[in-house]
This record gives sequence, structure tokens and C-alpha cells, in this order.
Amino acid sequence: MRTERLDAPQLLALAEELAQLLTDTVHDGASIGFLAPLDRAAAVAWWRERADGVDAGRLAVWAARDGGRVLGTVTLAFADKPNSRHRAELVKLMVHRDARGQGLGRALLTVAEDAAVAAGITLLHLDTETDSTAERLYDSAGWTRAGVIPDYAASPAGVLRPTTLYYKKLGAGVHAPTR
Repeated sequence: MRTERLDAPQLLALAEELAQLLTDTVHDGASIGFLAPLDRAAAVAWWRERADGVDAGRLAVWAARDGGRVLGTVTLAFADKPNSRHRAELVKLMVHRDARGQGLGRALLTVAEDAAVAAGITLLHLDTETDSTAERLYDSAGWTRAGVIPDYAASPAGVLRPTTLYYKKLGAGVHAPTR
């Protein structure tokens, strides 16, 4: 399996494969911002819309592929305000059902954390559905729970669920990031 950071043209070229991963993740019940059933065309469009953010440096997207098939992805969303350029949000960590339980989620998380450090990011944050399998990953990877917000987002089935906020300090001090 190979994990690579995607530039905008690569993301556009892989939009169909990325959409398949997104629909699989949503249809399996992961609360990542979409309701089920997620239309494939809508998933492709969503990924294509990310290309501008990647091109502008606001997003960094990695895809894990086995051959041509995308089995996982993770994204860092960089803050754009001058007082918050030391932090980034970890978003859309997804692993295809067929690849779960093999360490891919941990590997993608490590790739994102290492890239954040290399970019001068000293603080990462994320939110995830409370009591989800993702929580176990973040807990075991040294992330700190900041709290729980009730009824934060709807599950793919449309049921309001609580969300746990996490953060991870990557280094000391605040300095200008290099992306």
C-alpha cells in the first residue's frame, strides 16, 4: 500500500475513487458530515470542490492506495487567520471497510501528524462522533479529549449525536508555519 500527498490535479484525477471511499464510509455509518444514502455524483462533486483548497495550500490531502484503489484518506485543514496559523484541523480520516483493522487509520494519522510538524504546526484539533471506533484510535494515539458537545451533528441516519473534541500538541511555542 502506498500513501501520497495529493496535489490538485491528482485529487481531480482520483475524484471517482475518493468518492467511492466516501460513500462506503458514510454507508457504513461514519458521521463525517453526510447523510445516507450519499449519492455518488454528490460525493464526486464534494471531492472536486476540495481541489481549490489543495491548490491554495488551505488543505493537504493524503490518499492510501493499493494499486489504483483508494483505501484511505486523511486531510489537514490549515487555519487562515494570522493568530491561528500554528494550528490545523484533522478532517475526513476515512478507511474503507475492506481495509479496517489493519493499522491503516493509525498510519494515516501518523502521516498527517508528521506533515503537520514539518509544516511548523504545533497544535492539531478534530471532532469525532462520541463512542465511535475513531475515538479509540485518537485515545490510543495520544490525543487529548477536550470535551463533548451534545446533539452536535446528525449521524448518516439523521439522528443527532454528541461529538467529542480532541487536540494534540505537537511542539512547544508558537511560530510561523511553513507550508
